[in-house]
Amino acid sequence: MANVSLILLDDVEHLGLAGDEVRVAPGYARNYLIPKKLAAKATPGTLRLIESRKAAIAARRAADLAKAQELAEKLATVEISIAMQATEDDQLFGSVTPRMVAEELNAQGYAIEHSRVIIDPPIKMLGNFEAEVKLHSEVTAAVKVWVVRG
Repeated sequence: MANVSLILLDDVEHLGLAGDEVRVAPGYARNYLIPKKLAAKATPGTLRLIESRKAAIAARRAADLAKAQELAEKLATVEISIAMQATEDDQLFGSVTPRMVAEELNAQGYAIEHSRVIIDPPIKMLGNFEAEVKLHSEVTAAVKVWVVRG
């Protein structure tokens, strides 16, 4: 089956930015992009609408980038502590998950979704580690994570 041509109404990771014309599988368009209002069918009317919104989209994108950079500067100084049970040789029972890091950041007043936290390699020992927080497609912040015996 042929791909469908769409205009993105919002930035979609791994696909494109708002205003881009993309070709995707019909099921992806019908079941995900169009119902979530992330894209619309590429018609002459939609193209005119996007052209009229280009300036607003660019301004919003610049504001989002500035906001993300500001938050990245704040997060660069943040240290969080996560208490975990561990063996006597400091091996954790389980591992530190992105959800744990996000919950700790939320407790400190930073609104971070767990899907934006990247822990690579997985934290399975007590000690001091770094977790990345993807704030924007161009901005990531490193957060210090202390894993202590709990």
